[in-house]
Formats: sequence, C-alpha cells, structure tokens
Amino acid sequence: MTIYNLGSINIDYIYGMPHLVRPGETLAATRYDSALGGKGANQSIAIARAGGKVFHAGMIHRDDDHWLADMITAGVDTQFITRGNTPTGHAIVAVDDAGENQIILAPLSNASLAEDIIPSILAMAQPGDWALTQNETNLTVPYLKAAKERGLLICYSAAPFVAEITAQLLPLVDLLIINAIEADALSKTMGKPAEQLGVPHLIITRGGDGADYFGKDGCYHVAATPVDAVDTTGAGDTYLGYMLAQLDQGVGMADAMALAAAAAAIQVTRHGASTAIPDIHKTKACLTAQHTKA
Repeated sequence: MTIYNLGSINIDYIYGMPHLVRPGETLAATRYDSALGGKGANQSIAIARAGGKVFHAGMIHRDDDHWLADMITAGVDTQFITRGNTPTGHAIVAVDDAGENQIILAPLSNASLAEDIIPSILAMAQPGDWALTQNETNLTVPYLKAAKERGLLICYSAAPFVAEITAQLLPLVDLLIINAIEADALSKTMGKPAEQLGVPHLIITRGGDGADYFGKDGCYHVAATPVDAVDTTGAGDTYLGYMLAQLDQGVGMADAMALAAAAAAIQVTRHGASTAIPDIHKTKACLTAQHTKA
C-alpha cells in the first residue's frame, strides 16, 4: 500500500543552549546546526526509513531543492513537491542541556499551497491507502475530505494543536496519534475524554512513560524504551511515521507501537530531528535487544 503525506517542509536552525531562553534574556548558543525539518518532512522520512512507501506533497522556494536531499536519500517520493517564490518555511529550534526544546515556526510556503494540487496528489491513490497531514500547512481540511471520498484511510497529526480544525476533522479520522498535552487540550475542547470521541484508533503518547491505545483493538499500554535523551525534537514525528509505515505493511497495532517506541527512543539519543531518525534495521535490533534483556 501507499501513504500520501501533504506535509510541511522546513529549514531548521538549531541552537544548543545551556537552558531555554527566559523572557527578556539574551543567551549565547553553545552549538549551531541547520537541517531539513518540519513535521511533515520528518514524518515522511520516518515512514521511508521504516520501510513504507510514501509520497510527500508540499512547497518550497524554487532555489531550495538542495534541502530535499535527505528526503530523497531516505526513499521519499518527492514528485508532488512544488516550487514557488514564497520563502521555504523555517523553524528556530532551541535545545537545552536536558534535551528539552523550544520552537518558533515561520510557515511561509507551507501556508501557500494551492487547492488545485489535491487532485494530482490523489490521482494514483487506491482505496485502503493512507492519507496523512498535519497542522503546519494549509489545505488540511479539503485534502483529508477529498482523500476520504476516494476511500483512503486517514491519519491526522493534530499538531500544532488547533481546536477548531481538530474538531472538524475527527469524523474523518481513522488513526489519531497525539501526545498527552494535546489529548488534554482536545478533551477540553470537545467536553469529554479524548478516548471517548469515537476515533477508530487513538494513541496518546506520554514520552518516557510509553503510550496508551484506545479503539477497535481494545485499550492497552505499550511501554517506552528507557534511554537518556539528549534532544527530543522530532520524537513524536518519528513515532508517528514508524507507526503508520508498519500498519500500512500489515503489522498489528501493538507490535507497531512497540517498534515505533524503539525508533523514537533511538531518535532522542541523537541531536537533530530528521537526521536523527533511525532506519528499520537499527530499530529492530534495538527492539530485539530490549526483549532479550526483559
């Protein structure tokens, strides 16, 4: 099967900091790097490195093709990425010595997608394929509605959390993966616990405390792989990408969650977002080692 991801593409400017900057404070960085980022691009790379087939759709500035190298190397099909005159989206990412992060987003080209690209993205899609998108681009609502009409399964990454969009899309969603903070915000918006919203498959991630599943397969908890994190940027994207790739390949929900947890655990022990996402061989070896220890 195939995954069609309409997703953000950012240039990440990454600064290592002694601590996260406080209001009014000026603080010198201890480390600097730049890399491909954006929730959409991160998730597509994670899907590809997990063995999934993924087409990525989005927009960058016409002079920024070189930033797509990591996606192409990972195996992401980029034929639906358009070019324009609007600057490529970017993010300023601060990471402190404890691995916590602080991110400022400038959407730019991510918010400039033309609606007429949707039919071309979905032209090859078949019922049972997956459509994926996040809240870092425009067209989230029309894209997922069009995908649902074609019989695609819907995975929605409701981050950054926008209450109105999330509430509107819930009836379309087959798989919703959100963290505990997003789940609390969604519960407040909808007036009931997230696990009672009727989403067929809901996963609430809890960082080092693992993840909870609620849905057609029952209710259960899958533990995280214990590690010492150095940078949590992109961990949720790694988890989602691995989850979706495994489900698309017919892996059961609990096994997919365990592999996604192992991938995220490896990812947070490395600096960066997309560059830190492990491949499937490293991830399976990590999971095997964890089971051997247990």
